[in-house]
Amino acid sequence: MAEKNYQKNLVNVPKYEVGEGKEIKGRQNPTMTYMSDDLVPGSNTYIEIGWIYEMPEPNPHIDRHTHDYNELVLHIGADPENPEDLGAEIEFVVGDDKIIIDKTSALFIPKGVTHGPLTWKKVNKPHIQMVVMPGAGTLKESNPAGYIPT
Repeated sequence: MAEKNYQKNLVNVPKYEVGEGKEIKGRQNPTMTYMSDDLVPGSNTYIEIGWIYEMPEPNPHIDRHTHDYNELVLHIGADPENPEDLGAEIEFVVGDDKIIIDKTSALFIPKGVTHGPLTWKKVNKPHIQMVVMPGAGTLKESNPAGYIPT
């Protein structure tokens, strides 16, 4: 049996593509793409990560939109002493529901469901926002209408 080299599947240098050219204060911009078919051919998954370190401006900067793929949106606190504390409060509209996020969390959004805006109400500590889209291998596939959420 041929030996496999899985080192080529490791991404430790991200692409900086989402939000490029947009002025957004208080958060990492552009965000970091850590998985895509561009980075690991055949991965068929899109993962984007960005730090929010103070109240974003403009706020909201992620408007209502939809995707042709299921989406997982994670908000991750950065306090190792209290990992469930997000250090922020975010209002996220999904469909017609206003969801308040104030703890480390993961939200599943089925494909085709309109979501956004995301409005930061408070930012007390830096935190991470991560998007995972299984099946969307590239940024273009994850945003077929050309909408760039950050």
